[in-house]
Amino acid sequence: MEEEEAREQKKVSRKKVAVLPWMRSPVDVGSLNKSPLTHLPFLHPRLEAALCSSGIDSLFPVQVAVWQETIGPGSFERDLCVNSPTGSGKTLAYALPIVQILSTRAVKCLRALVVLPTRDLALQVRDVFATIAPAVGLSVGLAVGQSSISDEISMLIERQKPEAGICYDPAEHHSTELQSAVDILVATPGRLMDHINNTKGFTLEHLRFLVVDETDRLLRESYQSWLPTVLQCTSSSVDRLFTYANNPIPSLFGSLKTIRRIGVERGFKSKTYPRLVKMVLSATLTQDPSKLAQLDLHHPLFLTTGQIRYQLPEHLESFKLICEPKMKPLYLVALLQSLQGEKCIVFTSSVESTHRLCTLLKFFGDLGIKIKEYSGHQHQTVRSKTLRAFREGVIQVVVSSDAMTRGMDVEGVRNVINYDKPPYIKTYIHRAGRTARAGNSGRCFTLLHEDEVKGFKKLLKKADIDSCPAHSVPSDSVESLRSIYASALEKLKESVEMEAFKKRKIGFKSKR
Repeated sequence: MEEEEAREQKKVSRKKVAVLPWMRSPVDVGSLNKSPLTHLPFLHPRLEAALCSSGIDSLFPVQVAVWQETIGPGSFERDLCVNSPTGSGKTLAYALPIVQILSTRAVKCLRALVVLPTRDLALQVRDVFATIAPAVGLSVGLAVGQSSISDEISMLIERQKPEAGICYDPAEHHSTELQSAVDILVATPGRLMDHINNTKGFTLEHLRFLVVDETDRLLRESYQSWLPTVLQCTSSSVDRLFTYANNPIPSLFGSLKTIRRIGVERGFKSKTYPRLVKMVLSATLTQDPSKLAQLDLHHPLFLTTGQIRYQLPEHLESFKLICEPKMKPLYLVALLQSLQGEKCIVFTSSVESTHRLCTLLKFFGDLGIKIKEYSGHQHQTVRSKTLRAFREGVIQVVVSSDAMTRGMDVEGVRNVINYDKPPYIKTYIHRAGRTARAGNSGRCFTLLHEDEVKGFKKLLKKADIDSCPAHSVPSDSVESLRSIYASALEKLKESVEMEAFKKRKIGFKSKR
């Protein structure tokens, strides 16, 4: 009896998670409406034209809320934390105000840094910035390891041209030869650290904005301690500014310093001005105080959608499909056939599962559906090519590991299929969020064995989802595939053995 009470007590204590005071009273962006660009105060005319030419004529609620807190009355006086469903428009929510503010810059230097956990997501975010930044004369750089480090350096750093009428201090002349070729940098943590540690002329001393997108994942994995390094680089530059202010001897023209107000920001516990403004965003933002403390947030404002912590897109329908043991591939094929070529992403639990399932599906013969795999173990060029073909409709179905769960935006994805049950509610939310984006409708199917149904129901409860109707495929469709399935399994076995042999052969040659 005592043991049972102890177990219950343990369960209760687990549920009690300390929440930071500023997270207890969030601003509900769900109460806002979409806003036409013409109603957006202070929007630069050239930015409005760039948005319209790319098919955007209004902003979603989360974008309106962030605009109000940055360009509007909020004036970026506080750091922003945004917890909003997938597909709600978080990327443009931070890209637009940052570009608007930096449009008045006089000297080109790196002033905004956006950090993302994956290369594919970084490429996507860079494209959003590239849609609007050139309209106001700003340049956007990418540091993700897609090209060689030397190629990246040539794109990020340029030799400084002497300004007419400005005298340079010969003692500091070596530091004036190189300068940033970009105003905004989109980077992955590993390659960012490479440039901080090794690239001459790469500096964060002028940085005004730091965006941490997919925050919970970036805080969960250390990525070579990129965050403390970035914060150290930016804070030390502010410290040096105060040294220069008190000591008039160093030349003010030495390295064309950003013009900064020297003083203390009003009302916020002696924070130096200008501080580094931070924006952190996720569809499943962590509430762990120890993780959030790493960000050193300044009087943060929490923007969220409604009172539920985990939220799915508004127009998403969730279904479960109960499968017979060992027959799951047949149910998947029958389901794909019933979807009649609609764009679909099939999620598996691992890179190995992705490869085997995609290989197996190809052995089913001509299904009338073009299927490709997409995983973190593939080369970047292969993944980019697959993604491009998927966007263009050449490929109808992508089988993916969780490499594609976060942030990836592919227009027209009508269905998501969880071939393997997601282990956590966060995984379900990020997978399901690849459809029903930007106000569109979509469906998420989860294939389950009978013994998985109870656990899946408990998982959905964490997102306050009480109903997940059963979806069925015609039994004759499944039965008609049995003979093909047996043949496909044999071919898969041969394919796996051949791949294993090739790997051993390559390993043997490399040892020799």
